[in-house]
Amino acid sequence: MNFSEDSLFDAIARAVCRAGCLPRKELYEAWEVARRVRRRFRGGRIVDLACGHGLLAQILLLLDDSSTVALAVDQNIPKSAATLADSLRADWPRLQDRVQFVEADLSDVVLHQDDIVVSAHACGGLTDLILRRAVEAGACVAVLPCCHNLKNADLGGLEGWMDGPLAIDATRVAHLRSQGYKVHTQVIPGDITPKNRLLMGEPE
Repeated sequence: MNFSEDSLFDAIARAVCRAGCLPRKELYEAWEVARRVRRRFRGGRIVDLACGHGLLAQILLLLDDSSTVALAVDQNIPKSAATLADSLRADWPRLQDRVQFVEADLSDVVLHQDDIVVSAHACGGLTDLILRRAVEAGACVAVLPCCHNLKNADLGGLEGWMDGPLAIDATRVAHLRSQGYKVHTQVIPGDITPKNRLLMGEPE
């Protein structure tokens, strides 16, 4: 696929291909998550935790310019993240100085109530940490979980009815609701990733 259409997705895909540092799968994952998040949550500071190359954060800015800044946080930011950011800025100069990459422990990031906290495929317990941090701040949150750790995770006693990863995600929904959050559950296409359950929550 040469991404020759006159669409925002194809334009982003061309910039990603030009950077030459990101698997195609991650492009599709970030796009599918970002557009679903933006249908629910507008404005706010974007905080992309366990961000990898930070593509999700940057797409969220492109989809809604009312978010003035994005914070992309990971314990280890790939060096090629700068290459990708440069390629995107070449086509969208308005991204200049609006995306901050920070190498830090996710527990140390200061979050605010008007943030939109996102993460695509934070492995295992990192997803629970991100949900907990968002709830502590009273912020909107969206996660695409992966790498479910059946030994250490809370399955909510549901493993007799459903497979372990689904039980973990269902328990995450129940916990968010118990914290006063309105929950939205969706899936991104399974041919992009089998770990495709998108969990979004906003304080009621």
